[in-house]
Amino acid sequence: MAKSTNQKAKLIIRNAIIKDMNSIRTLTTKVYPHATPYTADMIRGQIQNFPRGQFVAVYEGKIVGYCATFMIDGEIALQAHTWHEITGGGFGSRHDTAGDYLYGMEVMVDPDYRGMRIGQRLYDVRKKLCRENRLKGIVFGGRLPGLAKAFRNVGSVEKYIELVQQRKKRDQVLSFQLRNGFEVLGVLPDYLTSDRESLGYGAHLLWKNPDVRQDEGKTNGHLGRIEGSVRIAAVQYGLRAVTSFEEFCQYVEYFVDVVADYKADFVTFPELFTMQLLSLNPEIKTPRKSIEKLTTYTDDFRSFMNDLAVKYNINIIGGSHPTRDEKGDIYNVAYAFLRDGSIHTQAKIHPTPNEKFWWDIRGGNRVESIMTDCGPIGIMVCYDSEFPEQARHLINQGAQILFVPFCTDERKSYMRVRYCSQARAVENQCYVVMAGNVGNLPGVANMDIQYAESCILTPCDFPFARDGVAADTTPNVEMVAFADLRLQDLIVARNSGTVQNLHDRRFDLYSVQWIER
Repeated sequence: MAKSTNQKAKLIIRNAIIKDMNSIRTLTTKVYPHATPYTADMIRGQIQNFPRGQFVAVYEGKIVGYCATFMIDGEIALQAHTWHEITGGGFGSRHDTAGDYLYGMEVMVDPDYRGMRIGQRLYDVRKKLCRENRLKGIVFGGRLPGLAKAFRNVGSVEKYIELVQQRKKRDQVLSFQLRNGFEVLGVLPDYLTSDRESLGYGAHLLWKNPDVRQDEGKTNGHLGRIEGSVRIAAVQYGLRAVTSFEEFCQYVEYFVDVVADYKADFVTFPELFTMQLLSLNPEIKTPRKSIEKLTTYTDDFRSFMNDLAVKYNINIIGGSHPTRDEKGDIYNVAYAFLRDGSIHTQAKIHPTPNEKFWWDIRGGNRVESIMTDCGPIGIMVCYDSEFPEQARHLINQGAQILFVPFCTDERKSYMRVRYCSQARAVENQCYVVMAGNVGNLPGVANMDIQYAESCILTPCDFPFARDGVAADTTPNVEMVAFADLRLQDLIVARNSGTVQNLHDRRFDLYSVQWIER
């Protein structure tokens, strides 16, 4: 009897995940050595905007191929467009769950593995996704890598495509796509201007799903899992003197325990609520020494909050806490302690003039959405909410809920954050959660008084609360605001709302470009 063996598959095609980002970026650099590679944020956006539409080919544990797609309305995809415009600047942020076509924004294969038909496998899995969800077809702008060399002889891009269709010329990419059943709709001028081999042109290509009548209306359902609702709790936290780190922990755990009893998915604490710990050292009189002392609690704070998230099965937006990096610089860092035990950080990008002057706080330079079990989220620390580019960058990466832990001393300061957060909710058709401090800390330098009216904000349209406020608190009273937020309502508003801010962005005129540092 032959001996049976269990051998793992050498080549698999699977959905891309966030952990694949660095490998995908490395692959991009290898495949397109003369082009600007995808940033990590772009790849994160592609995956988080449409998790089921991104695929990697993995050979013996190494990522050797990548395929990126999103859904879009045929009225957009079948008209003339550029790559930058239709892909939302490379983020896949124009993904439309009500779209009737699948758009292919990328297929790339490691040149060392091109004899293994990996490109064919990625095209096949695209078609399978299209057919399973009864989309009308697949559309994209195809490269023409042989055009530059042949252009002088053929005279025009249209003539070149015609010769390839007639098999009188061979184009490495277009010939492959024609064999895969794609038809040429026309030419896309200036499709990708950095593609010198194609002279910037793209062949406008379409594959029709044979399972769907092309004269039908939109036939697809929503892809992936859309949560019925996400329960949010915003803690308006009362600052008071404490006598030990353990006493501070008791106050924090009290609120986590309460909101966990209410089956909340998220609990949000304010910016710099750990300043309460400085009441343990009243002898420290200068702001800079105070903030330096506070950084010594970082490890204990992280460990405690991480344990709470797991123990109470809740995602904790742990306000912010001054944190020293390996170079000795201090940042105002927001923490997300997820109930799976993972910890994510987001440094405040824009320290206020007072933070920079009194505390020597540095500004961070990375803005990344965070994938949670309730979908992708983003964090903007207080003053960051007053910069629309930061929120849009998070939305481009797929964020649906933006958390704004804040700390303001009086009403005018608070209203700046409140008005700007409401604007972010409207212009990005997302939810925004604000949580602030109340109470006083006598003897703690530069934290004398607090003003807060914490709230949970929505876009302003029919599916949402009348005034765009799902929940709020009484000003300057320690309490908790709760709201159940339906992510489905965001989808409805973005696709068929009275106004459709995300859909109506003019990618042909403007976009947010984040510079990696």
